[in-house]
Amino acid sequence: MMKFKKLITITFLLMCVSINAQFVKKHGQLSLLGTQLIDKNNEPIVLRGLSFGWHSMWPRFYNEKAVSWLKKDFNCNVVRAAMGIELGDYSYTNDPQFSKEKIEAVINGAIKSDIYVIIDWHSHNVNLKEAKAFFAEMSQKYGKYPNIIYEIFNEPDYETWWEVKTYAEEVISVIRENDPNNIILVGSPHWDQDVDLPAEDPILGYNNIMYTMHFYAATHGKELRDRTDLALKRGIPIFVSESAGMEASGDGPLNLKAWQEYIDWMESKKLSWITWSVSDKDETCSILKKSAKSDGKWKDEDLKESGIKVREFLRKYNNSQE
Repeated sequence: MMKFKKLITITFLLMCVSINAQFVKKHGQLSLLGTQLIDKNNEPIVLRGLSFGWHSMWPRFYNEKAVSWLKKDFNCNVVRAAMGIELGDYSYTNDPQFSKEKIEAVINGAIKSDIYVIIDWHSHNVNLKEAKAFFAEMSQKYGKYPNIIYEIFNEPDYETWWEVKTYAEEVISVIRENDPNNIILVGSPHWDQDVDLPAEDPILGYNNIMYTMHFYAATHGKELRDRTDLALKRGIPIFVSESAGMEASGDGPLNLKAWQEYIDWMESKKLSWITWSVSDKDETCSILKKSAKSDGKWKDEDLKESGIKVREFLRKYNNSQE
């Protein structure tokens, strides 16, 4: 009887692995129906996953095996490759070739693991010339894959919406020359808090454009959710491309109650969400300890509290979608 039960358990696990291994194959090309992200079958889809930390600060985690582990152990159906534009010795402005190699390792890992991947231009400033060149190259190389999502401006800080919109329209036009369909994410002023501004003056003339909202649950409360709800009511599609349960500094204690409130709200709205971050910095939001290997296979003792919790969330909510 014990052998029979063990066989059933193994069979069930193999079935789960088989289903998870087919995620992009199953859901295919993403698009928008109103404000809802939908798959190739016109069914609502919610992406949930993790963002790598700045590639220029934690390049050791930017490899295909780490992506595979995030899919296998955390049950991520999307990962985010955060290419640091100005920060660090290995930033894109200092070493573009190294930067692209690291980002492409994650992109290729996601394609092999059959999950979605966000190519994130991780900057707080307008770098129009550099961004256009980079996204022209990436869209030409990867635009044929339905796995790809472009995030063209991580977090504008003090730029006006007019400045962000003008920048975005130029970068979007470059991407659309090579890739007419894949989702493009656009940030909003004040670290992706002012989602009401694009709601008043959205980008027109392009399809499959979404706008990002970022929250850190111990800092940002119901007011941000209300503002986002208003943007949704006005027809603005929202993607939560960065979030976590601590303070906006990335440090301080987790507020699990506030984090769960955000999760419940996102799930009720069928909003896709990404948690920050796969890195080993001495801060609350970095999910890994220094003991964590570069290529995954992390044990529980390699994970900080935030890592344990986000893995719990991803396993729960992504399993419910399969």
